[in-house]
Amino acid sequence: MDRAFHILSVTLITAGLVVLADVVATLLWEEPTSSLYASVQQHDANGRLDQIEHQFPAPADTRAAKKAHGTRKQVEVLANRFSKQAQDGEPIGRIVIPSIGLDIAVIQGTNTGDLQKGPGHYPSTPFPGQPGTAAIAGHRTTYLAPFRNIDSLHGGNHIRLEMPYATLVYRVEDTKVVDPTDFHILHPTSYQRLVLTACHPLYSASQRIVAFARLDHVSSTALEEGGSG
Repeated sequence: MDRAFHILSVTLITAGLVVLADVVATLLWEEPTSSLYASVQQHDANGRLDQIEHQFPAPADTRAAKKAHGTRKQVEVLANRFSKQAQDGEPIGRIVIPSIGLDIAVIQGTNTGDLQKGPGHYPSTPFPGQPGTAAIAGHRTTYLAPFRNIDSLHGGNHIRLEMPYATLVYRVEDTKVVDPTDFHILHPTSYQRLVLTACHPLYSASQRIVAFARLDHVSSTALEEGGSG
């Protein structure tokens, strides 16, 4: 009886320590179980993104783009063509934010399954390089917590989007906290803007924190090299 009680006690204490460790890990960085799953999904997304980058832009896409005048207009043509073939749940590019140590594949779509793979592009908003406001959402405490430190962004920080057709660098202008129903943050603008959104505060979905960034410059190796495929 004493031995059984001892075994049960040790088992419960061990289970408690495991739960405590999980809580501590979540508080300090991110939820371990979901992050392990997301790591596998990100690995697959990176492999798929490599394939997409070898397929797009094709020579026909590059020829069509070069009929436009100026790099931004040419990139807009490529973005238009790429957006028509992008599939929900598939990677579309990478987001790199040096100031918060982020470098991760972006997924097309913002449903539950999409955001479990990585930050997701709002399908209702333009693709980077198209006129208006492109928007990307991401988790802060689960599934690799890509936007955990979004509240650390401040004016002047750079956000780089590496798309198959171009690299676009945005400069952060501001961050603010809004209600979850405030879709005004996605309204079109006369300039190319990037909006990042995440739940706020940590461990709560009561509000949203939003980072606003303006396109600073754009370049395209695909246009310089004449395309791939």
